[in-house]
Amino acid sequence: QLQLVESGGDLVQPGGSLRLSCAASGFTLDYYNIGWFRQAPGKEREGVSCISSTDGSTYYADSVKGRFTISRDNAKNTVYLQMSSLKPEDTAVYYCAVTDCSSWYAYNWGQGTQVTVSS
Repeated sequence: QLQLVESGGDLVQPGGSLRLSCAASGFTLDYYNIGWFRQAPGKEREGVSCISSTDGSTYYADSVKGRFTISRDNAKNTVYLQMSSLKPEDTAVYYCAVTDCSSWYAYNWGQGTQVTVSS
């Protein structure tokens, strides 16, 4: 069974950093584009970042460019989202999924991990 599991969410102060992990089981991440999404209370889910399986190209929403970095470790079958300079508006449940990086169409969603940015 193809499954993605997110972890690493926490409560962090504004300006702080967190690293989220997206671990795969039941399939090898090497062959899939993986995206990170987030959903804040009362808002629609939005694409945050995506990494290509073919050449490692990365994509970012304008709101996180320069602050977030997506990477993958195929040996660990895991994709990471390094978040820095966090803002209260980054507060959301973060999800990873198999993703078409050009259209943001996604499937095989994980269960999500909560990130709260607050003083």
